[in-house]
Amino acid sequence: MSDTPPDSVVRTYIDTHRAAFLDDLAEWLRIPSVSAQPEHAGDVRRSAEWLAVKLKETGFPVAEVWETDGAPAVFAHWPSEDPQAPTVLVYGHHDVQPAAMADGWHTDPFEPVVKDGRMYGRGAADDKGQVFFHTLGVRAHLAATGAAAPAVNLKLVVEGEEESGSPHFRGLVESRAAELAADVVIVSDTGMWSETTPTVCTGMRGVADCEIDFHGPDQDIHSGAFGGAVPNPATVAARLVAALHDDEGRVTVPGFYDGIAELTGAERALIAELPFDESEWLRKAKSHAASGEAGYSTLERVWARPTAEVNGIAGGYQGPGGKTIVPASAHLKLSFRLVSGQDPYEVEAAVRDWVAARIPDGIRHAIRFGAPTRPCLTPLDHPALQSVVRAMGRAFGQKIRFTREGGSGPAADLQDVLDAPVLFLGISVPSDGWHSPNEKVELDLLLKGVETVAYLWGDLAAAAPRTPA
Repeated sequence: MSDTPPDSVVRTYIDTHRAAFLDDLAEWLRIPSVSAQPEHAGDVRRSAEWLAVKLKETGFPVAEVWETDGAPAVFAHWPSEDPQAPTVLVYGHHDVQPAAMADGWHTDPFEPVVKDGRMYGRGAADDKGQVFFHTLGVRAHLAATGAAAPAVNLKLVVEGEEESGSPHFRGLVESRAAELAADVVIVSDTGMWSETTPTVCTGMRGVADCEIDFHGPDQDIHSGAFGGAVPNPATVAARLVAALHDDEGRVTVPGFYDGIAELTGAERALIAELPFDESEWLRKAKSHAASGEAGYSTLERVWARPTAEVNGIAGGYQGPGGKTIVPASAHLKLSFRLVSGQDPYEVEAAVRDWVAARIPDGIRHAIRFGAPTRPCLTPLDHPALQSVVRAMGRAFGQKIRFTREGGSGPAADLQDVLDAPVLFLGISVPSDGWHSPNEKVELDLLLKGVETVAYLWGDLAAAAPRTPA
């Protein structure tokens, strides 16, 4: 078992190196690594190269830029001196969302500013700040333990296309699976409930999405001469949408709920502990009433229940005035958020069958699914999750609660390909403004992330499962 680093030594080390750490982070934030904009391809590469150099300076013996068919990723590895140590892989991303003064920024988004205990700049929270706290964290861990290497075999993979949908990430993980192999994956690309309620995320939903085209007549035709006597593709699309949910808000696709991980009473109680203000949540959602599957709270619906949403519906004449036609075509866009226990490909097959069974004679249809993302969920009693909770509890000095993420991300690819549990360690808060003007990170919370990491590696070395040699 690795020695537990004294809290006072860790905090003194962090305080001593705080200024240099923040200077380095600001230097990284000045690189406009916007993966969605081709004109910044060189900046994305420069960001990857900058990080690889900085990880070498941190002490990682291996730190290299990995090429993909898109933007480059960064890989680093620092082996433990303990041959029995577990291997931990940290995931994050170094690309950022577009940003410009015209969007409403108060300062240049790529010239970081520190004000009132916050650092403002694109990527400060999402995700450069949360990647970079691992550099000071591992150094604080070593300073407190007196060791020359981390208590775990520490690996990092930092991709360059997360803000563009990670189109090449799964391929990278599959091709580099041997180098990325780990007993535990930690994702530092999430947040906490609030500044005063530190939390650990335990899972993310998956997603499957599709487009459906409906074709009836070979062209728009006169509704007076032919309406009511031939099938209308817009009517078929509307009926399909109307049939997607029952009166209780449940998805009607047969088999949709098969195998899902139901919420336990303990999990529901932990969600209910959170200081959730539904009226404030509705205000942020720009909505006027909560709705969804009967029998579940709003947070349970968003975090732990699968859903089906109509993202778009179109067909027929949309211009001013009337045009009495039976349209030749109609279109739907649907998406399905998935929870642990659901297989995206099984859901896809079920949706295809459900749609096909509702298409009348005279209507041709085509359905296309995008690349799915699998859900991931770590049980509350998993030893590695408890290590994260203990480390955060030491850093924050208070009880750590639990959340989930309603959205989806590439973490599930790591879980799926590497067959390792995925944990989440993030210190960002909702006010940080991810993807918005004036993105920032709370510096006190950022340094709590550093402190958490300093405690975490020793705890995981003692608690995490090992892959048999």
